[in-house]
Amino acid sequence: MAHLTEVVGKYSEVVAELALLANGYAVSRPQLAQPYDFKAEDPLNGREYKVQVKTFRRRPDRKNELVLYATNGKGEPYDRSDVDYFIGVLGDPGEMPRVWMFENEENQREYWAKSTNRASKRWIELPLSLNRELYEVKNEAEAV
Repeated sequence: MAHLTEVVGKYSEVVAELALLANGYAVSRPQLAQPYDFKAEDPLNGREYKVQVKTFRRRPDRKNELVLYATNGKGEPYDRSDVDYFIGVLGDPGEMPRVWMFENEENQREYWAKSTNRASKRWIELPLSLNRELYEVKNEAEAV
Protein backbone atom coordinates (compact mmCIF):
# COMPACT_ATOMS: atom_id res chain seq x y z
CA MET A 1 0.00 0.00 0.00
CA ALA A 2 1.22 3.51 -0.83
CA HIS A 3 2.40 5.81 1.94
CA LEU A 4 -0.01 8.66 2.86
CA THR A 5 2.54 11.32 1.84
CA GLU A 6 2.82 9.77 -1.61
CA VAL A 7 -0.98 9.58 -2.01
CA VAL A 8 -1.46 13.21 -0.92
CA GLY A 9 1.27 14.37 -3.31
CA LYS A 10 -0.22 12.49 -6.27
CA TYR A 11 -3.72 13.72 -5.35
CA SER A 12 -2.46 17.33 -5.36
CA GLU A 13 -0.81 16.84 -8.77
CA VAL A 14 -4.01 15.45 -10.29
CA VAL A 15 -6.14 18.26 -8.82
CA ALA A 16 -3.64 20.89 -10.03
CA GLU A 17 -3.67 19.42 -13.54
CA LEU A 18 -7.48 19.39 -13.53
CA ALA A 19 -7.56 23.06 -12.44
CA LEU A 20 -5.16 24.05 -15.22
CA LEU A 21 -7.12 22.16 -17.88
CA ALA A 22 -10.41 23.63 -16.62
CA ASN A 23 -8.93 27.10 -17.09
CA GLY A 24 -7.63 26.62 -20.63
CA TYR A 25 -4.01 25.62 -20.02
CA ALA A 26 -2.36 22.91 -22.08
CA VAL A 27 -0.46 20.59 -19.72
CA SER A 28 2.44 18.26 -20.48
CA ARG A 29 4.42 15.97 -18.19
CA PRO A 30 8.15 15.29 -18.58
CA GLN A 31 9.23 11.77 -19.49
CA LEU A 32 12.25 11.96 -17.16
CA ALA A 33 12.62 13.30 -13.63
CA GLN A 34 12.77 17.10 -13.54
CA PRO A 35 12.66 19.69 -10.74
CA TYR A 36 9.14 20.62 -11.94
CA ASP A 37 6.04 18.40 -12.09
CA PHE A 38 4.78 19.54 -15.48
CA LYS A 39 4.72 22.36 -18.00
CA ALA A 40 1.64 24.48 -18.57
CA GLU A 41 0.99 26.65 -21.61
CA ASP A 42 -0.89 29.83 -20.74
CA PRO A 43 -4.06 30.16 -22.86
CA LEU A 44 -3.77 33.97 -22.99
CA ASN A 45 -0.14 34.58 -23.92
CA GLY A 46 0.92 31.16 -25.27
CA ARG A 47 3.97 31.02 -22.98
CA GLU A 48 4.99 27.75 -21.38
CA TYR A 49 5.80 27.65 -17.67
CA LYS A 50 7.45 25.04 -15.45
CA VAL A 51 5.11 24.23 -12.56
CA GLN A 52 5.83 22.56 -9.23
CA VAL A 53 2.81 21.30 -7.27
CA LYS A 54 2.74 21.42 -3.49
CA THR A 55 0.11 20.71 -0.86
CA PHE A 56 -1.00 23.43 1.54
CA ARG A 57 -1.03 22.47 5.18
CA ARG A 58 -2.90 24.08 8.04
CA ARG A 59 -0.78 25.06 11.02
CA PRO A 60 -2.79 24.43 14.21
CA ASP A 61 -0.10 26.23 16.22
CA ARG A 62 -0.76 29.37 14.10
CA LYS A 63 -4.57 29.53 14.14
CA ASN A 64 -4.87 27.15 11.16
CA GLU A 65 -3.00 29.47 8.80
CA LEU A 66 -2.08 27.97 5.44
CA VAL A 67 1.53 27.15 4.73
CA LEU A 68 3.15 25.74 1.61
CA TYR A 69 6.68 24.41 1.96
CA ALA A 70 8.46 25.32 -1.27
CA THR A 71 11.57 23.18 -0.97
CA ASN A 72 12.90 20.26 -2.95
CA GLY A 73 13.87 16.82 -1.62
CA LYS A 74 17.15 18.26 -0.29
CA GLY A 75 15.31 20.95 1.69
CA GLU A 76 16.50 23.72 -0.64
CA PRO A 77 14.26 26.36 -2.23
CA TYR A 78 13.55 25.90 -5.93
CA ASP A 79 15.66 27.99 -8.27
CA ARG A 80 13.79 30.27 -10.70
CA SER A 81 15.50 28.52 -13.61
CA ASP A 82 13.93 25.21 -12.49
CA VAL A 83 10.41 26.29 -11.48
CA ASP A 84 8.45 29.32 -12.71
CA TYR A 85 5.24 28.80 -10.74
CA PHE A 86 3.94 26.89 -7.76
CA ILE A 87 0.48 25.48 -7.60
CA GLY A 88 -0.72 24.95 -4.06
CA VAL A 89 -3.60 22.57 -3.39
CA LEU A 90 -5.64 22.70 -0.21
CA GLY A 91 -7.56 19.52 0.53
CA ASP A 92 -9.43 20.06 3.78
CA PRO A 93 -11.30 16.93 4.94
CA GLY A 94 -14.87 16.81 3.61
CA GLU A 95 -14.34 19.87 1.36
CA MET A 96 -13.74 20.30 -2.36
CA PRO A 97 -10.07 21.04 -3.00
CA ARG A 98 -8.99 24.61 -3.67
CA VAL A 99 -6.11 25.56 -5.92
CA TRP A 100 -3.90 28.65 -6.09
CA MET A 101 -1.11 29.50 -8.54
CA PHE A 102 1.72 31.93 -7.83
CA GLU A 103 5.20 32.83 -9.00
CA ASN A 104 8.30 31.25 -7.53
CA GLU A 105 10.05 34.00 -5.59
CA GLU A 106 13.82 33.50 -5.51
CA ASN A 107 15.04 31.76 -2.31
CA GLN A 108 11.53 31.60 -0.81
CA ARG A 109 11.18 28.46 1.31
CA GLU A 110 7.60 28.94 2.53
CA TYR A 111 4.45 30.74 1.44
CA TRP A 112 1.82 31.72 4.00
CA ALA A 113 -1.75 32.94 4.06
CA LYS A 114 -3.83 33.63 7.17
CA SER A 115 -6.99 32.27 5.55
CA THR A 116 -8.42 31.04 2.24
CA ASN A 117 -9.89 34.52 1.69
CA ARG A 118 -6.43 36.07 2.05
CA ALA A 119 -4.96 33.40 -0.23
CA SER A 120 -7.50 34.28 -2.93
CA LYS A 121 -6.58 37.97 -2.68
CA ARG A 122 -2.85 37.26 -2.75
CA TRP A 123 -2.65 34.56 -5.42
CA ILE A 124 -4.56 33.41 -8.50
CA GLU A 125 -7.24 30.91 -7.51
CA LEU A 126 -7.96 28.36 -10.23
CA PRO A 127 -11.53 27.06 -10.10
CA LEU A 128 -12.05 23.37 -10.79
CA SER A 129 -15.17 23.89 -12.90
CA LEU A 130 -14.60 23.69 -16.64
CA ASN A 131 -14.55 27.09 -18.34
CA ARG A 132 -16.05 26.01 -21.69
CA GLU A 133 -15.99 29.58 -23.01
CA LEU A 134 -12.20 29.50 -23.21
CA TYR A 135 -12.31 26.51 -25.52
CA GLU A 136 -15.32 27.66 -27.55
CA VAL A 137 -13.74 31.05 -28.31
CA LYS A 138 -10.45 29.39 -29.30
CA ASN A 139 -12.20 26.87 -31.57
CA GLU A 140 -14.26 29.63 -33.25
CA ALA A 141 -11.11 31.68 -33.88
CA GLU A 142 -9.33 28.67 -35.41
CA ALA A 143 -12.31 27.97 -37.71
CA VAL A 144 -12.12 31.45 -39.25
